Amino acid sequence: MDFRLNHVDEQFYKTTIKDFLPEDIIDVHTHVWLDDFRCKKKEEPARTVSWPSMVAKDNSIEDHITSYQIMFPGKKVMPLIFSNLSPGDDLEKGNEYISRCAKEHQFPSLMYVQPNMPVDELERKVITGGFVGIKVYLDFAPKYIPQNEIRIYDFLTREHLEVADRNGWIVMLHIPRNDRLKDPVNIAQMMEIDERYKNTKVIIAHVGRAYCNEDVGDAFLHLRKTQRIYFDISANCNDWVFKELLKNIDHKRILFGSDLPILRMRTKRICENGKYINLIPKGMYGDVSRDSHMRECTGEIADQMTLFMYEEIAAFLEAAQEVGLKESSIQDVFYNNARSMLMNAGFDLGLK
Repeated sequence: MDFRLNHVDEQFYKTTIKDFLPEDIIDVHTHVWLDDFRCKKKEEPARTVSWPSMVAKDNSIEDHITSYQIMFPGKKVMPLIFSNLSPGDDLEKGNEYISRCAKEHQFPSLMYVQPNMPVDELERKVITGGFVGIKVYLDFAPKYIPQNEIRIYDFLTREHLEVADRNGWIVMLHIPRNDRLKDPVNIAQMMEIDERYKNTKVIIAHVGRAYCNEDVGDAFLHLRKTQRIYFDISANCNDWVFKELLKNIDHKRILFGSDLPILRMRTKRICENGKYINLIPKGMYGDVSRDSHMRECTGEIADQMTLFMYEEIAAFLEAAQEVGLKESSIQDVFYNNARSMLMNAGFDLGLK
C-alpha cells in the first residue's frame, strides 16, 4: 500500500479535524479483504458502481491498521470489520479471514451473508466465527430482479432478521433502488424493520445513500418516527444531508463510519442535477472515463484536494456546528454510541 499524507492533508487534519475528534474513535463501517478471494471472471454485471475498485483492489488487515495510523495521528481507532465481496467471489474465505483478523486484533466483526443461507447455518457460523452480526448487500438479491426493483427483503430476508433479532445482532444494511433514501418502498420497509425487530441493531449505511440533497425527499418526515434503527455517515460528504439527519434523528442513533479503504481516496465530491460526482486529480486512479461518478481535474482544485475521510468528517463538523450539537454529543457519534451497541451485541471492549 503506497499511501501517505501530503502537506495539504496534514494542515487540514491539524486545523479542521484533529481537535474536533475524540481521542478514542469507533469506525462501524470498514472493509477488509484480499484480492485472492475475488473471482477474476465475473459472469454477471455488478449492480453497483465501479469506482471503489479503482481506489483499492483489496485491503489487508495490516493495510487497514496502517491507514488509521497515517490518517489519525494521536487518536486510537477501533474498526468494525467485514468483507467486501460480490456474487461469484469466495465468501467463505472472506469470512474466515475476517474472523481470524478480528480474533487476532480484538476487533468486532460482521459476517457477509447471502440471502439463501439456511437460518441454522447462519446462526452457527456467526456464533462460532465470533461475529457480532451480519452484513448484507443488494448484489446478492436474486438475479431475475431488475436492479431498481430490488427490495430490502430480497437480500435481507425476514428469516435472517428473526435470527438476528433473537440473538441481538448488528445488521449492516445498504438500501437498494435508484431513489435511495426517499424511495417509498425503502421507507416503508425500514419503518417495518424498526417496528418489528426490536432487539436487532440495524445500521442504515451512508445515511441511506443520500449523497445529494435530491436523495432525501420527505424521508425524514417518516423516519423521524423510528426508534431503533441507526444511521452511519460513511462515504457521505453532504453537510445539508447531515443537518437533516441531526434535526430528525436522535444523535444517539447516529454513528461514525468510513467505508475504508475507499476513504483513502483523494477527492472532492460535488452534486450535479441530483447525481454525485467525485472530482479526482487527473491520472491518479487510471482510466475513469466509463464511470459517470468520476471526473478528473487539474490545477488548484486538484492540488488542494485532501482525503475523502477528511472531507466526510469536515462536512459532519459543519453540520454539527450549525445545529448546535454539543461536544459530548459529538463524542457519542464517534465513539460512545458504537461502544454501547457493540457491548449490547456481546462484544467485550475490555478497558477500551
